[in-house]
Amino acid sequence: MPLADPPRPIVRLAFAAPLSTAAGLLLVTAYPAPALWPMAFPAVVMALVALAGRRVWSAALVGFLFGAAFFSVNLLFTARYLGPIPWIALSVLEALLTALFAVPIALAYRWLPRIASGAMGRLMLLPALVAGLWTLREQIVGSWPYGGFPWGRIGVSQVNGPFAEVASWVGMSGLSFLVVLFCAMAIEYVRRARWRRPLAAVPAILVLLALVALPQFPTTDAGSMRVGAVQGNGPAGYFDQRSRNAVLNAQLAASAPLFGEKMDVLLWPEGGVDSDPTRNQGTAAVLDELSRRVDAPLLVSAVTERGPNLYNSALVWTADGGPSQIYDKRHPVPFGEYVPDRAFWEPFAPDLIGLIGREYTPGTASPVVDLDGVVAGLAICFDVIYDDVVWDGADQGAEVYLFQTNNADFRGTDENLQQLAFARMRAIETGRSVVNLSTVGTSQVIAPDGATLDQLPVDVAGHMLTDVPLRTGLTPAVVIGPALKIVLGWGSLAGLAAAGAVLVFRGRTNKTPAPEGTGV
Repeated sequence: MPLADPPRPIVRLAFAAPLSTAAGLLLVTAYPAPALWPMAFPAVVMALVALAGRRVWSAALVGFLFGAAFFSVNLLFTARYLGPIPWIALSVLEALLTALFAVPIALAYRWLPRIASGAMGRLMLLPALVAGLWTLREQIVGSWPYGGFPWGRIGVSQVNGPFAEVASWVGMSGLSFLVVLFCAMAIEYVRRARWRRPLAAVPAILVLLALVALPQFPTTDAGSMRVGAVQGNGPAGYFDQRSRNAVLNAQLAASAPLFGEKMDVLLWPEGGVDSDPTRNQGTAAVLDELSRRVDAPLLVSAVTERGPNLYNSALVWTADGGPSQIYDKRHPVPFGEYVPDRAFWEPFAPDLIGLIGREYTPGTASPVVDLDGVVAGLAICFDVIYDDVVWDGADQGAEVYLFQTNNADFRGTDENLQQLAFARMRAIETGRSVVNLSTVGTSQVIAPDGATLDQLPVDVAGHMLTDVPLRTGLTPAVVIGPALKIVLGWGSLAGLAAAGAVLVFRGRTNKTPAPEGTGV
């Protein structure tokens, strides 16, 4: 069978470059604080139109412009205290990875129509391959290098929209896939002038109906627990001027109105304790007394030292003294909580690297604790953006999630709201309530369906005392999530490789050139 000619780009490079840049900037508006979730759809369409039909080097350029525009604005909060170097470095890295993974998408647009030029190939197979490769990029960016940084996933942009409940079935990666799939299908439908044949729109309509009609997967009611949560609004930032135990005292002052109230646990945020209570007897005594005053266990957070290692830890503290259970943050932030390959990076920014004196060790403990018979799943700060921490908690019986974070270094930015969007999506994805507590806000109690049950505004001291619903049972997102990520991401890469192999085979059979599309 003769090969079809390689498809031509939809738009010339002179138009594709600004179109891709505009797509990246438009996509930013889909995330908090604007949170205009519909904007993700035209942004994805614009990005794919700019890529379709491109050769390798022009695809990389277009992908870089998209990534640079999106991440430089979306990650602007990283410059809040540490200045432009971390912001520029992280944004450029993410843009380079986006450029790299724009190439497989462009090759999919060049290769697949040559071997599957019919309606099914163009309207279904090609969009599925493109959406899978987009999802693969999100997975790679979220896991590499140094553990990755899964910020800016398309699925998270939909947390305030009508499609968020689909995440309980397919997880955030699956939701990203479906959004991009619909966009890619719409592009191909319009490209082939299929409006003259309405039935050709059926695949895209079915995807849209799935996004709209799928309800949240039901989990089982298991009662409730009363959670006291305290946002002390103390000087918890990296560069905040503070006296000894200033953050601890702020947390104590904000906790005082809860004395005499009945509760099952008192939750404090990440960094709510200035010193290591496992080594500081004075701090330990304060926590012992606090647990007695509220007649409940505490879930507090502090930097702990064990042997030569430092950990960012969540500790269950009771009036009996000492932590009965400890969870250590699984994903310390590179260049924030530790410096990977310090000897290599220090010459590039010695003053900045020198500021990071502590080297936190990744934790290995299960991300759950038992609170008088209630299993609570944990995540500390950016742990919440990693699927493995949250899914492991659900697998190990979590009936509720208690997330501790410290957003003080990002006061005045949208970082706290973007992180809160992850917390809300985790509630929907797992069918569990989430208490997302910050030192400085915004703190919220989130129902299993994503609704807000209670909240504290940013930059104020206060407390919440909330009857938090408990749930049991696993959603499909938790059960099949790891396998689905492999199928969507790496399966798509295998599909692209198979398309290339078919082109090579047919090219040799027909005595035509090998797969085209690797030039400038």
